[in-house]
Amino acid sequence: IDIKTYDHQNKPDLGGQKFREFADRDGVTLVLGGSNTGVSLAMAAAAKEKKVPFIAIGAAGASLTGKDCNAYTIHYAYDTTSLGNGTATTMLKEGGKSWFFLTADYAFGTQLQQSAERVVTAGGGKVVGAVRVPLATSDFSSYLLQAQNSGAQVLGLANAGGDFINSLKAAHEFGIAQTMKPSALLGFLSDIKALGLETAQGLYLTTSWYWDLNDKTRAFGKRFLEKTGVEPTENQAAYYSATLTYLNAVKAAGTADSDKVMEALHKAKIDDMFTADGFVREDGLMQHSMYIMQVKTPAESKGDWDFYKLVQTMSGEQAYGKL
Repeated sequence: IDIKTYDHQNKPDLGGQKFREFADRDGVTLVLGGSNTGVSLAMAAAAKEKKVPFIAIGAAGASLTGKDCNAYTIHYAYDTTSLGNGTATTMLKEGGKSWFFLTADYAFGTQLQQSAERVVTAGGGKVVGAVRVPLATSDFSSYLLQAQNSGAQVLGLANAGGDFINSLKAAHEFGIAQTMKPSALLGFLSDIKALGLETAQGLYLTTSWYWDLNDKTRAFGKRFLEKTGVEPTENQAAYYSATLTYLNAVKAAGTADSDKVMEALHKAKIDDMFTADGFVREDGLMQHSMYIMQVKTPAESKGDWDFYKLVQTMSGEQAYGKL
């Protein structure tokens, strides 16, 4: 097995271009990744054109299995629908009826906000405002001021990674987190580590996986921790699971032929260290249970990576909705 890697730098044209190069020049039989919805949409188009299976992990935009779906793309760990259904529903139950969104200014942020908005309005809440924030923004003060002036109860953070960390830190520094409830629409274990429990405590978030869920997740987390010095995020666990699922499909098909492997993937029952109830729907979504978590207080945490307490398990259909 040969593994090739490439940094797409969050640029869709680079992602699509490299995918085609991998297919034409290197004869790859699977592409994993994307990590950014805009990039993944470009890669999905290349997957369809080159007939090479693409498993999207890290990207959240639900249109990958909606209007932009194709026969060679599988969306694996989570999507904007499941994230919105989990976190926005929980915030509504906690009394967060009026929302203001800080939204990453590209496909992912747009789709994440839309997904959360649908849940909020269906649940009797209202969206009082939103502001679009460029990717990798360093100063959130003007955007947070707009949020504060809106009078909303919930600050919906429709962003991820560095933008999520920096916007939440700034909300605490400006005292906004005392007057509004921040809502993490996509937060990772590594983000919570970077923020610290003092800042992140009480946050609700939706995740596809957590190292301390059960014996299988703990065993995988232990092996990962021994090799890397950190506990894995849901994305790292999803990469591992997706790779095994693909290799098992090649084994079942007896070939790396794309069409035969895709057929095997659509028949697979995914029961491993990532999920016990996974399967690939007709539209390419890998449907599985999702988990609503609340970040622990410093006093509740028993160790370095003990960050979450389970609030609710959502079935795959609850999380993702019907086909």
